[in-house]
Amino acid sequence: MSKFKRIAVLMGGRSAERDVSLSSGKGVVAALQSEGFDAIGVDPGTGTDNLWSKLEAAKPDAVFNALHGRFGEDGTVQGLLELMHLPYTHSGVLSSALAMHKERTKDVYRAAGLPVVKSIVADRREAAARHLMEPPYVVKPVNEGSSVGVFIIRKGDNRPPEALGSEKWDLSSEMMVEEFVPGRELTVAVMGDRALGVTEITTSLQFYDYEAKYAAGGSKHILPAQIPAAVTQEAMALSVKAHQALGCRGVSRTDFRYDDTGAKPRLILLETNTQPGMTPTSLVPEQAAHTGMSYAKLCRWIVEDASCDR
Repeated sequence: MSKFKRIAVLMGGRSAERDVSLSSGKGVVAALQSEGFDAIGVDPGTGTDNLWSKLEAAKPDAVFNALHGRFGEDGTVQGLLELMHLPYTHSGVLSSALAMHKERTKDVYRAAGLPVVKSIVADRREAAARHLMEPPYVVKPVNEGSSVGVFIIRKGDNRPPEALGSEKWDLSSEMMVEEFVPGRELTVAVMGDRALGVTEITTSLQFYDYEAKYAAGGSKHILPAQIPAAVTQEAMALSVKAHQALGCRGVSRTDFRYDDTGAKPRLILLETNTQPGMTPTSLVPEQAAHTGMSYAKLCRWIVEDASCDR
C-alpha cells in the first residue's frame, strides 16, 4: 500500500523542452493511474501562472516532477516544493542546480576524480566571434538540456558558425566551450544506488542533437551497448559515482563519450540529467524494461521515492 494516493504530475512549463515535458507527463499520469494512484497533470504554464495556487488547489500528497530544462530541473521548482512541504520526485534543490549548470557539474566531477575534458565558459557573443580553443570543440548553452542550441566546430573551420551569433538566441547567455571527444555516445541510468545498463545512441544526423533525440527515426538506441564488458562495468560504476557526487536521489541519467578511436580507449563524462525524459520510449524506461521493470512500475518506484530535503 502506497504512502501517497493523490499525485500531481508537473508537466509542460516554460523551458525550451516544454513539448518533451508534456509528452513525459502524459505518459506518467496514465502509468500512475494504471497503478491505482489518483494522478493529475499540472502545467505551470508558459507565463506568470501561479504554481503555488495550482498545487494548493490540487491538494496532492506528493509531486511527480516531469518538467525538463530551466525552471523545472534547475532547483527553482524544487525550492518551491520544499517551501510547500510537498514530497517530490527526483533530486533536491542543490543537486538539481549543480547538474543543470554543465560547468558546475564538471567542477563536481573533477573534485570526485571523474574523467572530463577541458572546458571554459563564455558569453555567446564571445563564442561566436572567434575560436576560444583549438578546433575541434563543442559550444553548448551552459544550462539547457536536450542538446538545445549545441554547435560542433570542426577542425579546419576558419571561425565559429554564423548561426551561433544569430538573434534567435539569447546573445547574453553563457555558453560552455568544450573539447570535442570523438567516438560513441553512451548513456547510463541510475536508479537509487544502482546502474541499470548501458545504451549506445547512434544517429544518421550530424550529431545527437534535439532533432536526433525527438524526431521520428532521428536516433537508434542499442541496448545493451556493444562494447567490451570492462567498459560496460566502468561506465556503470562512473554513473553511480556521478549520481552520488552530485547528491542526486531517485533516478538520474549520465551521458558519456566513449572514445575508441585511438590506441588507448577512454570514457569521458559529459553531464548528468537529474530528470530524464519519461516518455514510454525514453532511455530510462528502456533500460528499466531491460532489467524486467515495466514503465508503470518504474513510475511507481519514482513516486514511492519522493521526499523533501528538509
